[in-house]
Amino acid sequence: MRPLRVGSRKSELALIQSRSVIASLGGEAELVLIQTQGDRVTDRPLNEVGGAGLFIKEMESALLDGRIDLAVHSMKDMPSEIPEGLAIAATTKRLDARDALVSRCADSLASLPDGAKMATGSLRRRSQLLAARPDLHIEDLRGNVQTRLSKFDASSWEAIVLAGAGLVRLGLEARIRSYFSVDEMIPAVGQGALALETRADDHALRDRFRELNHPASESAILAERAFLGRLQGGCQVPMGAYGEIEWGELRLRGFVGAVDGSRYEKRERSGPVAAAQELGLALAEDMLAAGASEIIQQRSEVDG
Repeated sequence: MRPLRVGSRKSELALIQSRSVIASLGGEAELVLIQTQGDRVTDRPLNEVGGAGLFIKEMESALLDGRIDLAVHSMKDMPSEIPEGLAIAATTKRLDARDALVSRCADSLASLPDGAKMATGSLRRRSQLLAARPDLHIEDLRGNVQTRLSKFDASSWEAIVLAGAGLVRLGLEARIRSYFSVDEMIPAVGQGALALETRADDHALRDRFRELNHPASESAILAERAFLGRLQGGCQVPMGAYGEIEWGELRLRGFVGAVDGSRYEKRERSGPVAAAQELGLALAEDMLAAGASEIIQQRSEVDG
C-alpha cells in the first residue's frame, strides 16, 4: 500500500505544521511540496495579487487530481467556500489566536511614538491599527515570517505585527514584545488553527483525520467562517472574527472596517455552541444593519 501523501507549502512554518500533523498520524507519510500563487508573487500587496485562496488553490488542485491525499493549511488562509469534491476533515486545536507586536522601541501600540512607522501585509491589521492610531504610517510587508523579520531588522520601522501562533511554532516567541488583546485587534478568521483538507468522497481518510479534530476549536471557527462567508461577497474587505467558548456558550466578536481606519464597525453575540453557524450568520446580519454593507460596497468599488 502506498504511503499517505501530504501536501504542504515550502515555507519553514508550513513544513513545521505539516510535519506535526504527520507525526500525529503516526509518522508514515510522504511530504509533497507545492508552491502557491501567494508564495510566487511577493513584490505586491496581497490584495493586489488576487482573491481568496492565494495560498491554497494549487494544493486543492493537487487533491482533486490525486497527487496528494491530504492538504495541511493555515486555517486563516481558507476561503469561506470549499470547492466541490473537497472537505475540511479536521480542525486542529487552536493555538493562541492573538496578533503580536514586534518592536524595537515599544511594548504596546499605545506606547509607540507619534507618527510611528509600522508595517503589515494585512488589510485587517492595517484597518484596526489606523482606527486606534490614525497618526501611524503603515507600510506594506510581504514574505514568510523570517523574511518579514529580516525586513524589519533592516528597516527604520518602529514595529510590525505578526500572528503570535506562527512565531511560537517557529520558536521565535522571544521576538514578541507584547500581544494585542482580542478587543484591541480581532484576529483573522481561523487564526492559530490548521485545516486538514481532503477529498470529500474518501471516507476512510476523512475518518482517520477526524481523530485530530478539536471540537471546541472547530465550533468557534465554524461561527467565524459563517460570519466571513455572509459578508465577504468576493471583495477584499478588512474584517475579522474570533469565537471562544465561555461558560458553555460560544461568544463571537467580529469587525468590518475601512482600509484607512476611518470606518470601523464592531459587534458581538453569544449563543449555543451547537448553533455555531447560525451565530456567525446572525452576527453578520447585525454588522450589515450597523452599516457594514456601506464599507463593503465602497471597497468593492475601489477593487472594481
